[in-house]
Amino acid sequence: MGLFRRTPKTVRLESDAPPGELGDVEPKATHVPWSLWTDGFGRLSVRALQIIVVVVVVAAIVIGLQQVTLVTIPLALSLILASAFAPLMAFLTRRGMPRLPATILTMLSIVIVLGLLGWLIVWAVRDQWDELSEQAQAGFQDVLAWVQTLPFEFLTAEQIDEWTATVLDFVTSAQFGSGAIAGVSAVASFATGFILMVTILFFFLKDGGIMWEFILRPFRGTNYQRARRIGDKTVTVLGSYVRGTATVALADSIGILIGLLILQVPLALPLAVLVFVLAFIPFVGATLAGTLAALVALVSNGWVNALFVIGVVVLVNQLEGNFLQPVLMGRTMKLHAFVILVALTVGTVVGGILGAILAVPITAAAWGVVQVWDGPHLPARWARKKDRIAT
Repeated sequence: MGLFRRTPKTVRLESDAPPGELGDVEPKATHVPWSLWTDGFGRLSVRALQIIVVVVVVAAIVIGLQQVTLVTIPLALSLILASAFAPLMAFLTRRGMPRLPATILTMLSIVIVLGLLGWLIVWAVRDQWDELSEQAQAGFQDVLAWVQTLPFEFLTAEQIDEWTATVLDFVTSAQFGSGAIAGVSAVASFATGFILMVTILFFFLKDGGIMWEFILRPFRGTNYQRARRIGDKTVTVLGSYVRGTATVALADSIGILIGLLILQVPLALPLAVLVFVLAFIPFVGATLAGTLAALVALVSNGWVNALFVIGVVVLVNQLEGNFLQPVLMGRTMKLHAFVILVALTVGTVVGGILGAILAVPITAAAWGVVQVWDGPHLPARWARKKDRIAT
């Protein structure tokens, strides 16, 4: 079989034939089989390699961010709070107030709002937490006792006792104790993160626009306009999410509080406060709050009252999801339930409870960026709706 030998001028074919038999005819070049990469399976292979590279890069970024959570978490919280209070800052500056006094006044407003919220939670739950915990545990035991009466075997008493013993063994183990001690030592990290968050929030409010313009200096033309749209959309979506979620949570807690008071369920106020807090975790929070309220009603007032409580929780959540939330958050925050569940799962795995709280607004902000990628009202090409062909 002949081999190719490249010369400065031509490509000659070497073989065992005597010299001169081939003449000066140039051999037919053998092409590299690029068709292996251009057919369907080849394109799939290329896409698979690209996906692997993207996944590796994303995993490296996530792992890197997890190593510096003392910086990333205050940074994310500061950005969300600054976005939420951006309208107040804009209102003050439009009235002619200098940015420094406007920033200080906005910071005081944030401290007052968060302080009142924290005081309300502590005041409502502190004195009745033990009773609330006992009622919930008693309700859970009643549910387990009812499960044992079912005609089919759902959970055996041995399985329940085994799970209970496992939990008790972990709580009383040295591992849990060392974790608690580690939690006490984490107070210093929390204080450091809180101070860092306040500092970053101050600079975001005072010089956020200047800082963003500095970041955009390398961009020109279309890329600059796109980066400006991305920044504006991110701030708008995050601010709308926080303000809308807080309003929806307040409406949920008031509606459920009225229902619990009408049904004469004890501990109505702390249950309503928990509804407000857990409402910041979509789907899961409402489910947990409703389950807790139903367990308390089950112990105090019986099965019928507990079913009415479940009905009240479902009714309030339906009214909020179908009427209040679309009005407050608009189409910008309209995410499919499947996307929200996936975001919650990923956020919980990566960042725990805080990750679950931040997962949905970050996902909504990313989707908002996609919606303005090619223009103020023009999504990225792959995200545009396709025209249906009439059949």
